[in-house]
Amino acid sequence: MDRALGRRFDRPRRRALALTVVVAALCTEAHGLSAAAAPSHRAGPHDGIIEARTEAVWQWPLPPPRRIARPYVAPVHDYAAGHRGIDIQPLGDDAGGRVVTAPADGVIAFAGRVVDRSVVTIDHGDGLVSTVEPVEPLWPAGTAVRAGEPIAHLSVGGHTTPRNLHLGARRHGRYLNPLALLGDLPRAVLLPLGSAPAAPGAGGLGR
Repeated sequence: MDRALGRRFDRPRRRALALTVVVAALCTEAHGLSAAAAPSHRAGPHDGIIEARTEAVWQWPLPPPRRIARPYVAPVHDYAAGHRGIDIQPLGDDAGGRVVTAPADGVIAFAGRVVDRSVVTIDHGDGLVSTVEPVEPLWPAGTAVRAGEPIAHLSVGGHTTPRNLHLGARRHGRYLNPLALLGDLPRAVLLPLGSAPAAPGAGGLGR
């Protein structure tokens, strides 16, 4: 009799214990699923960051030696102050008579005077446009040109320092840094864990 009563009173406790075990198992499984679904950060082979160069799409419009006399400065909005391009200074004895070449294949969209300097604009397709100034154009608008082909002679005028060439770039009407197309714009690259960053190259020198 007492043994039967003990078994009867033990049943609720055994059921509660079994229910606890089941709930614990379900919680463990749910935690495992959420951990598998969420990306985990592990100490992998990439842990450092250096600056590398973007891939070149354009050619430099002036031959070496040269330097970037004034960098691109993005305006905070379309009408704000900034420097919507780069100024390239040719170096060497013949710097004043340099030939300006097309940075990429395209069609000359404009070649002529704008206020106090002459400008050449090339349509490269896909909404991409380049502009060089101040220059003396060699070809009229509508002329197809190839990358590296002479399009003008370096001149003076405008806001650019004398004997410097201003190169601008636009895609669908929006200005962008020409260095991104010339393959000379730094970008972040992951380094293997424990690797030392490479020494930066000579700043301001166009390759």
